[in-house]
Amino acid sequence: MQYALLIYEDETVYRDENGRAWREIIAQHEAFAAELAEKGLIRGGAGLKTANTATTVRRGAGQCGLHDGPFAESKEQLGGFYLIEVPDLDAALAWARKLPMAGDGSVEVRPVIDGTT
Repeated sequence: MQYALLIYEDETVYRDENGRAWREIIAQHEAFAAELAEKGLIRGGAGLKTANTATTVRRGAGQCGLHDGPFAESKEQLGGFYLIEVPDLDAALAWARKLPMAGDGSVEVRPVIDGTT
C-alpha cells in the first residue's frame, strides 16, 4: 500500500545566518531517502519552497478566488513529502517516526487512493 508522509514544520528554524541548519537537514533527508531507496520503498517525494511562495485557489459560493500564501496561517507549514510503498499503516508510521526534522513538527501519514477502493 502507498502512503504519503506529509512533513509539517516551522520553516523559520532553517533561517539561521550561515544556512547551517538547512544544509544539515538536507543531508539528513538525503540519507533518509537513500535508506528508503535501498529497501525499494520510495515511490516519489519532494521538498517544497517556503509558504510565502504559495498561491491558494479558494472556491466558495460558486466563485473562485486567489490568495497569496497557504490557505491556513499556522506555526507549521507543509515543507515536503515522501511517497512510500509499505505493507501496512504500522510500517508507514515506523518510517514517519524516523523522518528527520530540525525542530518540533508533525508528519501526517495518509494512505493513497489506489483506484480499487
